[in-house]
Amino acid sequence: MPQTAACPECDASITLRDDTLEGEIVQCPDCGVELEVLSLDPPELDLAPAEEEDWGE
Repeated sequence: MPQTAACPECDASITLRDDTLEGEIVQCPDCGVELEVLSLDPPELDLAPAEEEDWGE
């Protein structure tokens, strides 16, 4: 059964698929921000860390 969690940015309800894993990045359908799944029981989301460029290193 899919679970739902609130977007920490806009408070929209986000449905997490059954195969969602902790640490996965999902996108809020309302505001478009990328979110990291911190926990599945209970479902908890937080803003995803910004990707840094590796400059080919």
